[in-house]
Amino acid sequence: MKLIVGLGNPGEKYLHTRHNLGFAVVDQFLKDFQSASAEGWTLNDKLKSETVLLDWQPKVGKSERVILAKPQTYMNNSGLGVSLLASYYKVDPEDIWVVYDELDLPVGSMKIKIGGAAAGHHGVESVMESIGTDKFWRFRLGIGLSHDKEHAISKQQINHAETFVLSTFGSSEHGKIRELIKHGSDALQMALEKGIEASMNRYNSK
Repeated sequence: MKLIVGLGNPGEKYLHTRHNLGFAVVDQFLKDFQSASAEGWTLNDKLKSETVLLDWQPKVGKSERVILAKPQTYMNNSGLGVSLLASYYKVDPEDIWVVYDELDLPVGSMKIKIGGAAAGHHGVESVMESIGTDKFWRFRLGIGLSHDKEHAISKQQINHAETFVLSTFGSSEHGKIRELIKHGSDALQMALEKGIEASMNRYNSK
């Protein structure tokens, strides 16, 4: 069993902000999966999350239950939803995959890793505190400084991180973000299909 959690803030006002990239990727994953299913998100008040239960059937091997989740506790308290889900479904930390925006990575890049510090991400800090370990998988989606000078975000903007993560993407970033959301969904699918190491090798930015 896998618990795949996208981090973000609930509500229309946050829908297209940088901090909601995790929500966007799990939404895309569900859309890609729904070619054969019409199931959608259901709000589970007990688990403080919107959830979907899926049965992932790889091309080789047995099917696996996958819980998709979007905690509705707001970003800085994301760990409450994750801990409730993990406890209810009896999911081990290494089978928890958390998808979220990463300020320390350039816009459009992605890094998959297990464990490590939260790097100032309050949602990840909350997850670590709530489940009592850092040993869960992270799908980190770049929203920060670009190496492309033409599209670079100023360091002054980055310094106001709390405001910056709640801003929307600029017009020059939209193409990269659309591609990143698709790659995020594809990376989750490959991790389920061929294993997370294969997904790391394919989708981790160099």
